Amino acid sequence: MSPGIEFPNRDDAPSDRHAARDQKIVSASTLAWIVSCIWTFAHYAAQAQQAESPAANVNQAGATQAEDTVAEDMQAIVVTARRRDERLQDVPSAVTAIGAQALERGGANNLADIESAVPNLSLHVGDAKNAVVYLRGVGQVDSLAFADPGVGIYIDDVYLGRAQGSFLDVIDAQRIEVLRGPQGTLYGRNTIGGAVKFVTNAPSSSPELRLEATGGNHSRREIKAVGNLPIGDRWAARVSAAKIERDGYAENSVTGRDDGDQDTFAWRAAIRGSLSDAIDLVIAVDQSKNSPRTSRTPARMTPVFGVVPPNTDPFRVDADFAGRDDLDVLGASATLTWELNDQLTLKSITAYREMQYDTELDLDATALAFFGVYVNEDQDQRSQELQLSFDGERVDGVAGLYWFRETDFTISGLFGPAIQLITGSVNDQVNRSYAGYGQFTWKFNDRLSSTLGIRYTKEEKDFRRTQEFFAPTTPFPVPLGSGLQITSIDTDGDWSSVSPRAGLEYKFSDSMLGYVSASRGFKSGGFDGRSNTAAQAAPYDPETLWAYEVGLKSTFAGGRTTLNVAAFYNDYKNLQLSSFVADQNGNFAALFTNAGAATMQGVDIELNARLTDQFTLSAAVGLLDSEYDKYIGPGGQDISGQRKLVNAPKVTARLSPTFVVPIGEGRLTFGSDISYRSKTYPVVSSSEVLAQNGFTLFNASIGWESAAGNWRVAAVGKNLGDKRYVTHGFDLSDSLGYQLGYFGDPRTYGLTVRWQY
Repeated sequence: MSPGIEFPNRDDAPSDRHAARDQKIVSASTLAWIVSCIWTFAHYAAQAQQAESPAANVNQAGATQAEDTVAEDMQAIVVTARRRDERLQDVPSAVTAIGAQALERGGANNLADIESAVPNLSLHVGDAKNAVVYLRGVGQVDSLAFADPGVGIYIDDVYLGRAQGSFLDVIDAQRIEVLRGPQGTLYGRNTIGGAVKFVTNAPSSSPELRLEATGGNHSRREIKAVGNLPIGDRWAARVSAAKIERDGYAENSVTGRDDGDQDTFAWRAAIRGSLSDAIDLVIAVDQSKNSPRTSRTPARMTPVFGVVPPNTDPFRVDADFAGRDDLDVLGASATLTWELNDQLTLKSITAYREMQYDTELDLDATALAFFGVYVNEDQDQRSQELQLSFDGERVDGVAGLYWFRETDFTISGLFGPAIQLITGSVNDQVNRSYAGYGQFTWKFNDRLSSTLGIRYTKEEKDFRRTQEFFAPTTPFPVPLGSGLQITSIDTDGDWSSVSPRAGLEYKFSDSMLGYVSASRGFKSGGFDGRSNTAAQAAPYDPETLWAYEVGLKSTFAGGRTTLNVAAFYNDYKNLQLSSFVADQNGNFAALFTNAGAATMQGVDIELNARLTDQFTLSAAVGLLDSEYDKYIGPGGQDISGQRKLVNAPKVTARLSPTFVVPIGEGRLTFGSDISYRSKTYPVVSSSEVLAQNGFTLFNASIGWESAAGNWRVAAVGKNLGDKRYVTHGFDLSDSLGYQLGYFGDPRTYGLTVRWQY
């Protein structure tokens, strides 16, 4: 790949971008064919499995030793996708689990580094340190606090209510699980598109000390430390800490300094104890503080106000208003697990989290004071969950109660003295959620079982907003309370939903599971946090989604190969969409409405194979066919034929071979990662200027580990072709006349040295 600047190609849009359904990548007939193939394949494969010798079969109670080594840390991993410990291959739904070794081998720094490993996943950081997560075309791109996420992110079963503070750094992770499709009958709230679970290492009875240092380009400097200490026979404590620094990837011509740097200190402490033979308690506290010198400035993709031309290099930017981007997150949780008897387990998860975010964003991306945006957000949340798990001979499942309360106080506004536009607003909201859920599996015999689940959710929101205009000579920070108040809104609303799930599972053999399922997802309604009048602040409706899935999970070659395939169809209603338009006077306006309905269909394919004792191959392919069935734009017109779904590429693919070579008393591991993503629209307007055409990324790593495993040295390079690609953007062309793009990371590389005891 050329290391030079390579903006998205705007000229190869297909001549007919709105072809009929029969021309789609995965039409309804194609989907039916795929389902037929899956089940036909399952039938013959099951017969082949039965013909194998008993020694080659996987025992139902656990994986064989050969399967335990497949991909070293992927398919033998135990997950809690259904709120109980299960082998990944026994879970009848589309779940990807990425273990600690895979995260380490790929040099995973944050959640974005798992994107290519999961079919039909889009995951990157947004414009305001927010996690932008889409699964199978379902998610939320808006960064402001009134917009709830469409994919839930969890730390050890604790739901994170805001997109800010959810773009997690990878520190002392045991694994990351990605659950595709609605998860409401088992999980917190707003998991209409799926869930991403960050599972940390819990305190254990084995003493451990691990020290790690990393250096790389862009002055990257990282130090991480982990310690685990048993305390007597029943208690243990674990502490992890990390200091992460790097310069920004871009250079700001206004200041002569880099732009979008990182300066993070994060720590976590947990203590675990057995209060009795039946009661286990884990108390954890974590904090992350990121205090960089600047925020991240987008590149000009078009001329700004007809005065400043587009950037020729997306990593040479111009910003006069980017002096802060501070994020401070603190959390605490207590998880009590009580084994009532051999079949019943009661779990209580009590959690508190708070987040402060303070930023300046230069959204004209010039040296002039045209259009700056400032945000100061103060959020806290409390949650309580009670789960009762039952594990019987023929019936198992979980039932629970969930309570969540969140307060968010956000000061924000526009600072554009050059165009005489200075505003200040206060959004004060309180969100409450109450839910009861249950999901149970009935085993009719050793092969056939059925799953039924249901959830009832009640959401309540109180919303207050004031907005002021200020004189063009007003200094920054803007003195709230001294301007001309033009907005005063005080309103509330509530919504409820019943979300069922039904599934049927069949074991064709001890190493092959097939399943079908139907589930309903729900995401709360709310209020437009940019509204200027009470009429604009009328509540928007909840999103709903019916998801249908058929899948097959199979293990072959004595446990050395696994192949998982899932085909899905989503019927999506009341999409909550954010767009920037011109009002009746031609001025800038932002809309957040239930603009549309959509359908998505596609396939997830995951393969992991240990071809030899030294060579492992992993592959993932996602095919997605999505379209708006309805999109009511400004003026009440249906513009669905002119729009494409956000972050919904038709193809995502990844191929990752790994070679292990013994050398001396240790071993060398060579890893590579080739990923492809087809054309993607990062903004709701479906702008062709911001659309990113299909591209390929190349990553590679080489690591040496001592025979005892206490020393490891590894070099990791990412985006080795130095590809320039858009991940996020702003289309302000209707009102302000220009468009801005955020780009993914350029070429990075680093060397890590780790010692552990």
